[in-house]
Amino acid sequence: MSDEITIDDFAKLDIRIGKVLEAKEVEGSDKMVRCVVDFGEQVGKRVIFSGVRKWYEPNDLVDKLLPYVVNIVPRPMFGEESQGMLVASGADEAVLLTPDKLVDPGTKVH
Repeated sequence: MSDEITIDDFAKLDIRIGKVLEAKEVEGSDKMVRCVVDFGEQVGKRVIFSGVRKWYEPNDLVDKLLPYVVNIVPRPMFGEESQGMLVASGADEAVLLTPDKLVDPGTKVH
């Protein structure tokens, strides 16, 4: 288990549901997928790189509603900026987490 954090630490994370509009393989990487993700009006569209290609084909991600951390500092990757981080589960493989009901892109996760 990781170190414990306070509720205030957790509250610093801005986790929102995003809808994957585009997903494609990243040249020169066997694990990264480049996604364009829509977070609705307030946040807009973002480019986010995720290391899930070992388990998911890019086309499998398109139109999925997935949780992302949107207030993480952007990170340079493959000549672009990754503007968020996918929240997934699994120790030995990536398991995508999806809402059990339809929610709008940009919906906050609490």
